[in-house]
Formats: sequence, C-alpha cells, structure tokens
Amino acid sequence: MSRDTKFVEEAAALGYRFDGEIKIGGNYASLVRDGDRIYISGQIPRVGSDVVVTGAVGAETSLAHAQLGAKVCAMRALALLKQSLGTLERVKGIQRITVFVQSDKQFTQQSEVADGASDVLFNVLGPAGAHTRTSVGVYQLPKNASVEIDFIASIESPC
Repeated sequence: MSRDTKFVEEAAALGYRFDGEIKIGGNYASLVRDGDRIYISGQIPRVGSDVVVTGAVGAETSLAHAQLGAKVCAMRALALLKQSLGTLERVKGIQRITVFVQSDKQFTQQSEVADGASDVLFNVLGPAGAHTRTSVGVYQLPKNASVEIDFIASIESPC
C-alpha cells in the first residue's frame, strides 16, 4: 500500500480531512526546502479554521485528547509535504520532530503526548517515519492549542 493511501486511511481513522489548504497565521512560510531537507513550521491541531484540541493538558484536556492533537499536527505536516512534493513516496525520512505541549503545572507526560505524532509518522511512512524527538512542556501555545509540532524531513530529489 502506498504512503499516500496510508495517509488517506489515517485521516479517515481520525475523522478529519487534510486535502485542502493548510492555513498559516502570519508572514512566514509553512515549509522551506534546503537541498534534500525540508523544514516544516510549527503545526497546531487545526482542521480548516478550527483548532480542535485546546487547553492545558492535565487540567483542561486529557492525555488521550492531547495525543489526538499531536496526531492532527503530524497529519498537517505530512499534508504540507504531500502538497509540496506531490507524493509522500519522495520522503526519505523524518530526522527530527519537536513537540511542544501546553501543560498544567503538574503534568509530566509530554513524551506520551508526542507518541501520538510518532505513531502517525510510523503508520504512514513506515521505517522512514522513525525520527529523533524532543518533547517539552510550555505555559502557552498559539490559539490556546494543546500541542504544536515542527519537523525536519529529508526527501529524494526528483528524477
């Protein structure tokens, strides 16, 4: 099964679509290509115009709901890659993701939140989805999002 098909199946399992415009909120680029590397700006769990997972994890939202948010962030990043490259088959690997979790003072399971994104990357990209990862707790995120994730990916050059 192709990565593009796996992407569509993952989106369906989440109950969202990621085939439209991926909106950004300012004067910056969603992604920048530098040779065989693509740097993807921070993605929050936004679908269309709605941020679907908000609030401090451990107080206003649960671990499970935050993991859903991390999955949505990862799907947005993959959607940007797919739009830019035409197919996810050109992704050689994900070198690094950074996961920011809006955390309640007592919440310490940031890495478990990040597992949601890691699972999506492996489900869609297989071994190419293996990556290094940092997850940190923060006080606030844009639009009161519970999670924000940025990526560095390597790609195959076009033939």
